[in-house]
Amino acid sequence: MTPAARLQAAIEILDEVIASARDDGPPADAIVSRYFKQRRYAGSGDRRAVRDLVFRAIRRTADRPDSGRAAITGLADDDTSLLDLFGQVRGPEPRTPDDLVAKAGDIPNWIKGELSPLVTDAEWPSLLERAPLDLRVNVARTSRDEMLARFDSADATPISPWGIRLPADSPVDKCPEFQDGLVEIQDEGSQLIALACAVAGEERALDLCAGAGGKALALACAAPRAVILATDSNRARLSKLPERAARAGATIETRLLNPPNEIAELDDWRGKADVVLVDAPCSGSGTWRRNPEGRWRLTPERLDRVIALQSRLLDIAAEMVRPGGRLVYAVCSILSREGAGQIEDFISRRSSWNVQEIEIAGGRPDGGGRLLTPGHDGTDGFFVARLGSPC
Repeated sequence: MTPAARLQAAIEILDEVIASARDDGPPADAIVSRYFKQRRYAGSGDRRAVRDLVFRAIRRTADRPDSGRAAITGLADDDTSLLDLFGQVRGPEPRTPDDLVAKAGDIPNWIKGELSPLVTDAEWPSLLERAPLDLRVNVARTSRDEMLARFDSADATPISPWGIRLPADSPVDKCPEFQDGLVEIQDEGSQLIALACAVAGEERALDLCAGAGGKALALACAAPRAVILATDSNRARLSKLPERAARAGATIETRLLNPPNEIAELDDWRGKADVVLVDAPCSGSGTWRRNPEGRWRLTPERLDRVIALQSRLLDIAAEMVRPGGRLVYAVCSILSREGAGQIEDFISRRSSWNVQEIEIAGGRPDGGGRLLTPGHDGTDGFFVARLGSPC
């Protein structure tokens, strides 16, 4: 592909990404992969170059653009080396005075007022920087020092005692350490959420929104004798956990839930869990550095819906916690209403519960919990709080 053809390909892919963001379809990575599966003639250099153009345009543009051409036109205004490619054979049509140009920015304007006060504009660029690759060591079977010795260019994560950090895009899925279950891919922030649960001994732990089970695995590896139940309403995601648990040598029960019947379907756990983790569906604003098109997906209506769901899940979780037990609430979000606001609302509904200190070194106090951010902690953005049930 010529440079002009690569630029046109980026426009076509961005058109699909914009439509997918609007309609809650597949992520940008999947769209890029699908595009090139249908165009086998493109070489590896072409794929890398087009992907780079696509994600540069996405990271540059805070609000969802009108079209892929508008996004690329804005990028070309910043990178004048691209301007000559317009009008070339197999390239984009020539520029015209009527061209729409996507405005550059870090944060969509409507979201700025939703941010935690801790996330000042000085931190905004870090929300879109490329993230490193973090691995969580399976401490039930090996040590971090041993894994550090096996990976080139590996460093210990500065906050989590379980983590090692590799450069972005390091290939690990074919490594024997990964295939043997000695390490799992998991951002340091996610590891800290599991640490905040402080599961020990033979405690009973419920991961209410387990997804594919990354945090449930971390709990099982930290406390191999604990009884862990991982639940979710998404069959496809939850079905990935048994294989991952077998690889790690972990024992985790899974249970598919059917909203709105969660409490009835968890009746055998009601009032019996030592700890319940609610890693709730959220805006995903804490993961924009990994999924920058997430800014294009979020709308005020979608945010209101996930906030209502988070509140409902907190109330379900509270029913499962034994007297004197604990509830850990986490969201990969930097928005106040999803974090400190949810805890404030929960305590207003259940005044006999208490906010507990969390024994992690990272983050900053934010209302009734702690907020981790890329700019302050080098992790994805997470809010985490721990609540104690009345005895």
